[in-house]
Formats: sequence, structure tokens, C-alpha cells
Amino acid sequence: MKNIKIAYIGGGSKAWARVFMTDLALAEGLCGEIALYDIDVPAAERNRKIGARINESPETISKWDYKVYENIGDALDGADFVACSILPGTFDEMQSDVHLPERYGIFQSVGDTVGPGGVLRAMRTVPIYEGFANAIREHCPDAWVINLTNPMTACTKTLHDVFPEIKAFGCCHEVFHAQEFLCCAAEEILGVKRPTRHDIQIDACGINHFTWITEANFNGTDMLKLLPDFIDRFYEKGYCEQVGFKPQDFRGENPFLYGNKVKMDLFRRFGVLAAAGDRHLVEFMNKSWYIKDKDDAESWLYHLTSVDYRKKDREEKIAQSDRIAAGEEKIPVKKSDEEVVELMKAILGMIPAHVSNANVPNVGQMPDMPLGSIVETNCVFSRDSVKPIAAKPLPKTVNALVLRNALNIENTYYGIKHRNFKEIFEAFANQPLCSELSISQAKELFTDMVNATSEYLKDYFPLKELKL
Repeated sequence: MKNIKIAYIGGGSKAWARVFMTDLALAEGLCGEIALYDIDVPAAERNRKIGARINESPETISKWDYKVYENIGDALDGADFVACSILPGTFDEMQSDVHLPERYGIFQSVGDTVGPGGVLRAMRTVPIYEGFANAIREHCPDAWVINLTNPMTACTKTLHDVFPEIKAFGCCHEVFHAQEFLCCAAEEILGVKRPTRHDIQIDACGINHFTWITEANFNGTDMLKLLPDFIDRFYEKGYCEQVGFKPQDFRGENPFLYGNKVKMDLFRRFGVLAAAGDRHLVEFMNKSWYIKDKDDAESWLYHLTSVDYRKKDREEKIAQSDRIAAGEEKIPVKKSDEEVVELMKAILGMIPAHVSNANVPNVGQMPDMPLGSIVETNCVFSRDSVKPIAAKPLPKTVNALVLRNALNIENTYYGIKHRNFKEIFEAFANQPLCSELSISQAKELFTDMVNATSEYLKDYFPLKELKL
């Protein structure tokens, strides 16, 4: 049994924490301390109680000692791993991120990575992550740091830029859904029992939420060659890869569902498979392509997820967490589809080397992207090592789309680092979703959005100097 300490920054999480804690409860051969740190101490205390309930479950294999820390340094001291999963600001700030641009005809289906909302979210998040990087350097410089927060690329960039020796990578499950989509194609076209995503070997590369699968193999079959027939069959009505759901279910109670019609259209155009969900993909391209307005989203079979929905969902999750913490509701201890625990085990040398997608600095694995920028490719996880694998080049047309967004994220990051509003604005104005704004409109929108989230920017930015 290997005893480790995991520092969980954002340990009051309403959703991811439960996934992580139940996966750890089933991590045979691992045990130790989970140090919960959150500026919302009562939320961390609630998760401590949930952890205790998980320990009581008969399904639990590995029991953990959950402790709440009010000081980040104490939580980090002696940590072997650091997991970062935070919400920068509140959903009120996200409400202005997502919905204020609608006044200017800009709609966002997620609003946490690119587009106007992604830029403002990065402005709130990067300064916080600067503090995290410095604290990790001081208290646990040899720890492996796993980032789960969006905007994934900007967060991971901050960690590496502030603390160049840090051992950090970003994890995202979006590529897994694309593998499931390929599993559906195997079932429908080959007539085999639906395989698992682990049966599909892929080469993927890009930037987070805009990653592309350039090769896919199932038992010797080139899956990308099967996709034209699959897409011809299901393009109009869509296809949902999530078990138990239909394409039209995106109109129902779960606005995170989609019919993969954008993904199929992009494959028809470019011959490679976009590996994120449609709700993310549409925000990386000019608004006139797939996200002109609400009717456009409807025609492409995805939902413009409102922040009001997120607020309602959060309250329901808090209420459920309270019931679980009080012992009034049982928390199911079952393995999720996430891979974080497997990656940790590979880094600890407990299992053979493992290949998975991860967000790390570009050291040449994507030569067409800026060196040092954060890219998402396959990586080999092994004992105390995460090494990126050189990716197959993207088609030049796709590379141009990815490069534009990669440079925007880089420019956004450095503008935030320099606390320079003009630098940030130029990256803001160059967002594909802002492609139809005049410069004066872009300035108005940027200023409005900064003012709307000023409470979370005032300690980091010279707001009085906001003149464009």
C-alpha cells in the first residue's frame, strides 16, 4: 500500500470532488491524506464529511484521511500531488461573461475557454494561478500538479511560466467523448458489439477544447475511413454517443448534450475528427459558421447553456451534498470514466506506462504551434514522468484554425501577465466570435465586461487605467 498526500485546491468543489473521491476510494494500493483547501471553508468541510461517508461504504477499497486546511501552504506542505479545480469568481461573473455579449449579437454555448467569456474568465483566473504556482514552488516543488480548471490552456500556461520547473499537466475528458463517438461508428458500420473507448487507439493534437483526431484504429480498422458512411447515415438527425440519450435530448433537461452535427460537418470539410463536444467547438470559429444565434444552435443540434441553468444545478448539487454529508442520502461508490487516478498510478510506477491526452508545454510535439505554448497531445505517463508524443501534423486548413486560437490564448495570457489592457483587448477583438464587431463595438463590449467583473479584478489590475 502506497501512502501519499494529495492537496486539493478547490476542495469545496460541488461536482468534481465527488468524482475524484469515489475514484480514489476504488484505487487499490493507494491510501493517505487528501488535504482540502478552499476559500469557501464550509464547502471544504462538507466534502470532508462526504469523504467520511465514502470511507464507510462497503464498496470502498481504499480509505483516505480527509482534512480541511484554511491556509494553502499548510495544505500543500509535503504533498505528492496537487489537484487544482476552482471556479474563478462566481456564477454572477460567469453570467456577464456569457450573456452580456448577447447585446452585441454574440452567443456563447459555454463561455469558459475562448471568445469574450473565455478572455474575461482568464483575466480572473491567471492572477489566482500565479499565486498557486508560487505557493507550490515554496511548499511542494517536487509535487505533480494536475490542473482541471478552465480555461485549461491559460491555467496550465500560468503554472509553467511562473514556476518553470513545475511538474504540471492539464486533464480534460472531451477527447474521451470523441472516442465514444468512434465506438458508435464501429457498432453501426461494422456491426460489432459497441467497443469501449480504450479499444480505439488515436492520435490527437490541438489545443484544449479544440483538439483533433488525425488517426483512429480499432482492431486494425482505420476508423476515419468508416466515418463518411456513418456520417451520411446520421448527419441530418444527429447522433449522441452518450449511452441512453438521443440527439434530440439536447432540447430537454440536460443542456450539455448535443447531436454531434457540428463534429460531422467539420469532418466532411476537413477529413479529420474534431475531438471536443460541439458546444466547445463552435466557439473557436467565426460566429457565422455555427453560432449566429439561438436558432442556429438549434439547427446544429446543441444548446446554448444558460448561466441560470448552472446556478440552479449548483443549488441542487449543494442540497444533495448536504444530504450526503448528513447521511440522509447514500453516495454511490463506482468508477467514473475519468483517468486522473490512473495517471497518478502510472506516475507513481504502480502500473505500466499509460498513454493519454494531456495539456503540456509545446517542446516540439506540435511544431506548427508556438514553442512553449500549451498544446494537447498524447503523452506517455510513467514513473515520475510525463512525456509528450510527437503528433501527426494537422491538415493546413485545420492548423490555421488552431493556430489563430493558440496565438489568441498566448496573447491573452501575456497581456494579463503584464496587466496591460491594450494587449488583452487586441486578443479579445481577434476572437473568432468577435469577428463581426467593429473596433468601437469591441471596445465597448470589452469595457462593459471588465466593469461587470471588476470586483474580482480590482486587486490585480489598474482598473482606473482602462482606456482603449
